[in-house]
Amino acid sequence: MDYIIDDLYIEEDADRIQRRKERAERMRREKQLQMRRRRRMKMLLKRTVGVLAVVLLMTVAITIFKKQSGAEDTIAIEESVQEEMVSNDSNQQAEVVEQEVEESETEIPLAISTGEVYSFEATSETTVIYNEEIISSNVILIDENTDTIIASKGAKERISPASMTKVLTILVAAEHITEDQLEDTFVMTREITDYGYVNDCSAVGFLDGEKVKVNDMFYGTILPSGSDAAVGLATYVAGSHEAFVEMMNEKLEELGLGDTSHYTNCVGLYDEEHYSTVYDMAVIMKAAIQNEFCRDVLSEHNYTTAPTVEHPEGINISNWFLRRIEDKDTGGEVLCAKTGYVMQSKNCAVSYGTFASGEPYICVTAGSSSSWRCIYDHVEIYNQYVAV
Repeated sequence: MDYIIDDLYIEEDADRIQRRKERAERMRREKQLQMRRRRRMKMLLKRTVGVLAVVLLMTVAITIFKKQSGAEDTIAIEESVQEEMVSNDSNQQAEVVEQEVEESETEIPLAISTGEVYSFEATSETTVIYNEEIISSNVILIDENTDTIIASKGAKERISPASMTKVLTILVAAEHITEDQLEDTFVMTREITDYGYVNDCSAVGFLDGEKVKVNDMFYGTILPSGSDAAVGLATYVAGSHEAFVEMMNEKLEELGLGDTSHYTNCVGLYDEEHYSTVYDMAVIMKAAIQNEFCRDVLSEHNYTTAPTVEHPEGINISNWFLRRIEDKDTGGEVLCAKTGYVMQSKNCAVSYGTFASGEPYICVTAGSSSSWRCIYDHVEIYNQYVAV
């Protein structure tokens, strides 16, 4: 079924959606299996080294005993030692199997990919925005409960998503790590810190060689839009920035956005092949807020990173969009947000909040003239187009 209203074009393809769901589920299972295999191999390696050490010690002991006792007693001791080693090895294998079963039951990613494809439907009541008070060139407002498009302007036009990209960055990362891994540390490298410096990106302020908690990289990616946190998180999850970007594009395919969005980096740097639409960004935001962890990160106003040698008191970071809009009259409460800016897209933002009688809405804008004007565009959109 196709819907064509103004510049909105929504296509539903049941077969393609099902194939993407199945592929996403296979990828998730394979990733978890790989994680379990790596842990199991590390465990077996440690225990093998332990067994070899015991064998060496027992061999030395037997050699000494041979010199002091008869051959018959020595044979009995050797048989006893062998039986003990076989018993220990069997017990260790049983423990590994038992732990593997426990891991399969408890290794749950922070964000679980359901493979669900979100689509927003234009209706006869969808409004095309012609409002001089709204500077942004591209706008979409979604009723998140009903997945209907309330108002729009240039919603399916290609834009550079700038740092709104990072909403997908934390979603993909959360789908590939577990809660326990949030306490892991990642060592920042010169390559990562230089990436932000060379490309004139915003940053948390992590330094080369600094041991940063994975949890802090999530918040650092969103609140100050830190490129150091984003690239560090990508490297931790996938082994390299490039490999992580492939995972991001696979997620876009899973969400049904492969034909209209494509990313070349996890930060939001401008590139002709790094593009999206405000419609697609609304889909990505909906997928992110469906997960409790991602929603918490996107809703945090202030956060202080864990102390490190380089920053003994941690680093205090803020989501300035949320802090600046919280005292504005929007008719409700803006709960989550991520901004962005590159010259080609100007100022852009995606926000989520509850309004009127607690109904949830998603708003995405691009092409505003300043960071403050972008905020006022969201205020105006919520006030003008959310039903009271």
